[in-house]
This record gives sequence, C-alpha cells and structure tokens, in this order.
Amino acid sequence: MSRNFELMNQAGQNLEAAPIATSSPVIPKADEKVRTIRTRLSLGQVAHEEALGIVQRLFLQQSQNPPRVVAFAGIDQSNGCSEVSLRVAETLGGTVAGSVCLVEGNLKSPSLRGPLGTANHYGLTDALLKEGPIRSFARRLQTDDVWFLPCGSHALDSPNFLNGEVISARFDELRKEFEYVLVDSPPLTRYPDITALGRLTDGLVLVLKASSTRKEAALEVIENLRAAQIEVLGAVLN
Repeated sequence: MSRNFELMNQAGQNLEAAPIATSSPVIPKADEKVRTIRTRLSLGQVAHEEALGIVQRLFLQQSQNPPRVVAFAGIDQSNGCSEVSLRVAETLGGTVAGSVCLVEGNLKSPSLRGPLGTANHYGLTDALLKEGPIRSFARRLQTDDVWFLPCGSHALDSPNFLNGEVISARFDELRKEFEYVLVDSPPLTRYPDITALGRLTDGLVLVLKASSTRKEAALEVIENLRAAQIEVLGAVLN
C-alpha cells in the first residue's frame, strides 16, 4: 500500500513505480539472508502504517455519518485488493472498540482463504440459501474482534442473487451485528458484481495498481460508479 490515500481528483493519474537499481555489490549469503529478513520486517511495518492511515482517514476523521460498510475494489485483476482489505480490517479491529467483519465478495476468484488459513465450506452464498444468524456463517479470526465471512461453498449466478432481497436483508443484518463491514470485491473492469455490491455499502475505495492502472480506465470506472450512484470514498495506490 502507499502513504497516498488520495481523493478521486488524483485517482486517475498515471501511476509510475520508482526506478530499480540494475547493479549492486555482491553480498555474502549470510548477510543477504539477514537483509532479506530485515526488509520483510520493514515492509510489514510500512504496510501496517499505511493501513492505519487509511483507517484514520476513512473511519475516524469523518465529522458526520462516517462510513460503516465499505467495499474495496481494484480496477484491474491481480491488484492486491484482498491484501489491502485484509490489512485494513485487521488494523481497524485493533483500533476501534467495535467488531469488524471482512466479507469475501469476490465470488469468482476468492483469494482470502489462503492468507487466513481457512477452508471455504461455509460463507456468504450459504447464508443466501439457508436460514440462521449471519454470524453463524462467519468465523472469528485471531485478531481482536475481527470476523471473516468467506464467499461460501455454492457457485451461484452472482449478478442475479446479488441484486435480490435476500442479500439486501443479509447486509442489513451485517450492519446490526458488526460495527464495521469491509467487502473485498472483484475487479471493476471484469465483473458486474461490484455494482450490486456497491449499492449495499456506504461507498467504495479504489485500489490502483502501480505502473499498471491507466488514467483512461480509472476515469471510466469512476464515471460508471457515479452513474450507479455509488460513492467513491478514495483511492489506494498498491
């Protein structure tokens, strides 16, 4: 993630990665291993600080009616949206007093199960087909009061059931059960699911991929979201 949590007047800029050095002195293997460990620790700390910045700007600095249900969506595929939403959920759970639920809304290409070490036998699609409290379809993570609702075990025709009354009722239940709900959503340029999901939330955060996301694609997505009356809350450079 980046320190730049920008408003949408900057989201359409062409994103350039910092240049990478092409040569470096030879490093002994032992020193190289130590440097690798230090680099990973440093990157982990930076990622935590970036997630904390997003939490503060998005959830804690709003004067009136701060968003409680937020979708995170990338413009392109393989944009790191799942990583961003997971880090923000964990950081939010460690910052606020209320409970947080991370929902796996990318039904066609779910990617949160691996990092969270969970199987995908029960989740959102099961909650749409079966009865029971929404919390019974989620599982509590080992991070404060953070819960995870996987996409579920059923492959459904998502454009149809995501627009139905059942999922609307389930999201109303999520609002009542959890203080905050974060939705990891599919890429905006590949699937229409996000339009239906976005209408169930208080707004959407764009995840832009460095050196990949183009200005034209970002502007087109923003226009489509506004036409669908989905509020764009900000953008994250990943």
